[in-house]
Amino acid sequence: MKEKAKAIQKPLSVSLLEVKNSQLFWVISFSILTFFAAQVLVPVQPVPFTLQTMLVLLSGAFLGARNGAYSQVLYVAGGFVGLPVFAGFAFGPAVIFGPTGGYLLAFPLAAFLVGFILEKNKSVLAVIASMILGTVVILVTGALYLSLFMNHNFKEAFFAGAAIFSIWGLIKVAAASSVYLSLKNKYPKLP
Repeated sequence: MKEKAKAIQKPLSVSLLEVKNSQLFWVISFSILTFFAAQVLVPVQPVPFTLQTMLVLLSGAFLGARNGAYSQVLYVAGGFVGLPVFAGFAFGPAVIFGPTGGYLLAFPLAAFLVGFILEKNKSVLAVIASMILGTVVILVTGALYLSLFMNHNFKEAFFAGAAIFSIWGLIKVAAASSVYLSLKNKYPKLP
């Protein structure tokens, strides 16, 4: 009986290790982490302050361009089809086609950009620059999209949807850069 249990246990532990080392596991994991980060929010209008963009940057850094983008496509697609994953447990096409949709749609692009830059250069300067660029992509795309809901007034939308996030964005870039730089040697690029 004990031999049967050991025989079953060994393949199970190998299977769990294989799952943990699979690309799909990490893509889904970063998508789920983005969901949790979205729920850490300060509800201001028209766009809340959240931590989800920090996870977008980290998904590109740790997973690389392709898988980082996939994790964010999965996150956005999950919310689009009805999973309550967006900030404040919001979901559905109304969120994507609402004032904050531009930020969400920029997540895969930002993750791809961060991952692409870090696949070429992993210096401290490249890490910080890639994360700043990823943040700028999210904020500018979000503000452009937001301007559609503000009578096409980009100046007002830029202030309400990008400029007010500049300090918050720099704090998240500093945090994301610190996390990545402290863990990059242990996890140079997840599968």
